[in-house]
Amino acid sequence: MTEELGARIRQARLAKGLSLRSMAADAEISPSLLSQVETGKVQPSVSTLWAIVSRLGLSVDDVLGHHPTSDAARRNPRPDPVQRAADAPEVVMENGVTWRGLAVMDSTVDAVHVTYAPGAASSIDDTHMRHTGTEYGCILKGELTLKLDFESYVLRPGDSFCFESMRPHLYQNHTDSVAEGVWYVVGRSPGGETETPGDIRSAVDVLDAMSRLSGRAEA
Repeated sequence: MTEELGARIRQARLAKGLSLRSMAADAEISPSLLSQVETGKVQPSVSTLWAIVSRLGLSVDDVLGHHPTSDAARRNPRPDPVQRAADAPEVVMENGVTWRGLAVMDSTVDAVHVTYAPGAASSIDDTHMRHTGTEYGCILKGELTLKLDFESYVLRPGDSFCFESMRPHLYQNHTDSVAEGVWYVVGRSPGGETETPGDIRSAVDVLDAMSRLSGRAEA
């Protein structure tokens, strides 16, 4: 995997006509480190990989070779243009986050309405998540803190966001009031076979479970 990653980075760099030294300078890393990444001798850290792909104008998915397949176990597109509230699949995390699936027409899109109880977070143990795809969202009510890489952003009603989901991220409600928002994740590759509430440890587990709930409901 490391060698394949390095080869993709080198191919992209050469395609843009960039020298090893100029590319390293732009990414603010040493030429030696970039050379070791390209030859597969070193697995880059998340921050280093992000710096490299940003300079190349690529997404992390591009260089990792993560792309959703047509036979992936995704939410089935609904033939009916309207999804009634009573039919929306719902998953509740033990820490107080409720996820309700929204209607979609594209099987590569996860769409959810999320409610965060006071003190709740997008993972049980407050660890940052990473997954394939691009994440979009908008806050409807209350206040959430988005921790993205090494930065924190306080989000209030009307605030929206988007970022590559391979960047480590975490949502937390530090307030005494409920927070709500709508999230869309585009191009996510499904993960494991999360089936029971005890297996739900993070938002990634929720999205996988939501895919299967939706599939069963429409089968």
